[in-house]
Amino acid sequence: MEILNEYLSGIIMPVFLIALGVFFAIKLKFFYILHPIKTAKTILFNQKGGLKALSVALAGTLGVGNIVGVASAIMMGGAGSIFWMWLSALCAMSLKYAEVHLAMQYRQRHNGTFYGGAPYYIRDGLKSRLGKKASLFLSFIFAVFCILNSLTTGNLVQINAVSTLLPCSPLIFGIAFTVLSFIATLGGVERISKITSALIPFLSLTYIILCLIIILGNWSAVVPTFVKIFKDAFSIESASGGFVGFGISASIRYGVSRGVLSNEAGCGTSPTAHASSDCESPHAQGCLGVFEVFVDTIVLCTLTALVILIAEPQGTKSAMDLVLSAFRKYLGDFGVTTIILLSISFAFATVICQYFYGTTALKYVWDSAKSKSAFSFVFCRSKKQKRCRKRFSRLGRPSQEL
Repeated sequence: MEILNEYLSGIIMPVFLIALGVFFAIKLKFFYILHPIKTAKTILFNQKGGLKALSVALAGTLGVGNIVGVASAIMMGGAGSIFWMWLSALCAMSLKYAEVHLAMQYRQRHNGTFYGGAPYYIRDGLKSRLGKKASLFLSFIFAVFCILNSLTTGNLVQINAVSTLLPCSPLIFGIAFTVLSFIATLGGVERISKITSALIPFLSLTYIILCLIIILGNWSAVVPTFVKIFKDAFSIESASGGFVGFGISASIRYGVSRGVLSNEAGCGTSPTAHASSDCESPHAQGCLGVFEVFVDTIVLCTLTALVILIAEPQGTKSAMDLVLSAFRKYLGDFGVTTIILLSISFAFATVICQYFYGTTALKYVWDSAKSKSAFSFVFCRSKKQKRCRKRFSRLGRPSQEL
């Protein structure tokens, strides 16, 4: 299983996603790169309810991946992994636009409320190309995997990454997290969107300010840090000999894979949030998807990387230790406490967003009150499982290093 995971996430997935990103970027004529002002105007002046959906989508993408995931990429792939994270983000923007556009195009409406996502555009969009049976099968399989993802990557991974940050037992932490998550999800997407709309801007702004305090206070180290990123990305050790090295290079492998884990482009999950938007323009909502990747990877992940590379903390045992040591070096205990609270809050926002993704996929597979109740029980119960960390470790992806 560990070898399979290494090949899928380390070789196949980076090549596949970058190739698809380039394909869609060519199809879209690189509009988001060649016409950034026009794209920004579309985002600012063509949104009617789209920003609430964006806050939910950002809640699903912004999280431990932006903090611990970046540290993990640096630990495993070196500074050069950040360059490949940027490259993956540029490709991911076109992927995100495409999947959000499709989600808007094929979304459903019931009692004045929009809903949809990848299962719906797979079913309806591929029906004329592959036939009804094949499209139904593929959409069903995707919905099942989306449900499993909300219970694992969107739930267990998040809670495990932050469960040891507070001075209390993981069991007590899990119970408290369960109760808060249960209360937040009782109100459905409306309550989730209200919570994320309040949390995400505040959390993001606070984290950006903390990072900028460190970066601006060490301004002379910024240029050398960028030089190190580019130098390591194209060094002989990192590149390992051209295209063949793409599959075995640690910097490329971890840069791209952690970038995907961070912004979720191409995964088909965040279109679920965008499909619930009141916005009527698929193009405008697709541009919001591009903005989502930009904020997630280009802004927040870059800030995290700069703080870590400037601080150069030594003797850290895990990705979270690396992050905390970097902020402790310049901001002391205040910085550490703030990062811990931010990480837990980001994880909470991600978890309740992933609950929405899971229940929407479940609605597609089996739309009943009993199935939703069963899913809610499993979703909340899983936070208190002590053995989940070991399960993920056997998959070759320790939760504390995501």
